[in-house]
Amino acid sequence: MQMNNLLCEYEEGVAVVTVNRPKALNALNRETLEELLGCFAELATIRELVGVIITGAGDKAFVAGADIAAMQGLDALAGRAFGLLGQRVMRTIETFAKPVIAAVNGFALGGGCELAMACDIRIAAVNARFGQPEVNLGVIPGFGGTQRLPRLIGVGPALELLLTGDMIDADEAYRLGLVNRVVTPEQLLPHCREILANVAKKGPISIKLCKEAVRAGMELDIDSACRQEADLFGLCFASADQKEGMQAFLEKRAAMFGDH
Repeated sequence: MQMNNLLCEYEEGVAVVTVNRPKALNALNRETLEELLGCFAELATIRELVGVIITGAGDKAFVAGADIAAMQGLDALAGRAFGLLGQRVMRTIETFAKPVIAAVNGFALGGGCELAMACDIRIAAVNARFGQPEVNLGVIPGFGGTQRLPRLIGVGPALELLLTGDMIDADEAYRLGLVNRVVTPEQLLPHCREILANVAKKGPISIKLCKEAVRAGMELDIDSACRQEADLFGLCFASADQKEGMQAFLEKRAAMFGDH
């Protein structure tokens, strides 16, 4: 598809999706959100895809937020519709069948922090900055920030960030559990690729079902979540991946799984 605000590069099973609006610090406007939906719909058709890395163009911002200039004149109904579009994008990324890694290379504020939180894994460069500053603008996060942030770091720390609008650096984000690791800017994309190279060696069905079990289980009570885990665990035994993985273990050799 033709995209004005995204770059998508695909090589050896890895897609790198770059939000490409550096003059606007990669802010998310409606067009960019719609392009993200289209991009992930296309990526879902690539049988050999191992995973996706999302990052921002330039060295200043991952995504500095939603486009404030585009939002300023919205009324209540239009604001709700814009929020629902953003939420649909984040949920599409969160429930994508393959792993999605946020390579956070600068400011991840507002919608940018929400985009990072929708990814499975977050790797931050040392210059990354995170925050949900919406209260400074007289609004609240609208792309899922009030829901994912407390799920990731706990209610108390999340409310502190949400109510103050404060920005935190990469080290504090790591301490809170918001990011998995902090690396140099030069290491950022190579480290993300390294993670996906490791994923590529694993059973693709089990990767997909792990994501499904975790995401759905976070919204269930522990007993219901464990029952669902048992269902998905059993489903694995109907797959060629399980046969190959366990046979390879018993034969003391590397497993040769099918396409991701």
